[in-house]
Amino acid sequence: MGGPVAEQLRPVTRPRLYEVIVEQLCSHIADNEMVPGDRLPAERELAAKLGVSRASLSQALVALEVQGVLSVRHGDGAVLVRRPAEERVIKALREHADRLPDIIEAREALEVKLAGLAAERRTDAEMAAIDSAISMMESEISAGDRGVVGDEMFHEAITTAAHSSLLAKLMHEISELVRETRIESLSQTERPRASLEGHKKIADAVRRQDSVAAARAMAAHIRMVSDVALLREIS
Repeated sequence: MGGPVAEQLRPVTRPRLYEVIVEQLCSHIADNEMVPGDRLPAERELAAKLGVSRASLSQALVALEVQGVLSVRHGDGAVLVRRPAEERVIKALREHADRLPDIIEAREALEVKLAGLAAERRTDAEMAAIDSAISMMESEISAGDRGVVGDEMFHEAITTAAHSSLLAKLMHEISELVRETRIESLSQTERPRASLEGHKKIADAVRRQDSVAAARAMAAHIRMVSDVALLREIS
């Protein structure tokens, strides 16, 4: 039986639930001739139509948001940003899932070091920028949002305070990939508040100029925010 044909055979990949839902959402967008700016039905209505839980639907919406197909905002629902091509969307979803562990490893390698350096080198003005980012994230969460803007501001402020041009350049190179994991992580229930508490612990260590504690707090934070539903589903 071993021959060229047998060697070409590969195990059949069973589609994941969120991929099936993404396909259905793409079909809904196409069938209804939606254009950028159009709003999808409310999550409760969509979940009922598709016969899936709101948690599964939410994961699919986030997957499309990561790709820039949808914009999902508190109080505004899911708004179409660009028309998706179904085959490319599913391919991009699988590529995103495959590279998530690598992004997490890169964040651990870079951001733990940056936190330690920020504690050693930060100025009073840079400490104020870190505190401002925390306040922004707190305000977003209190308003019912996920805190994406404040989260991004915080990590940028830590990078700036580290005064390491090469590490900053490397962070810039992976910034779009990190943004994917940020949206993925902060879309999970209770994660925004937990992430904010992690930021406060890092900030406290940076304020005390305790580089060891800052690095340790950042490492714990990265481990926590890297626990995303998508990785649990593919493991």
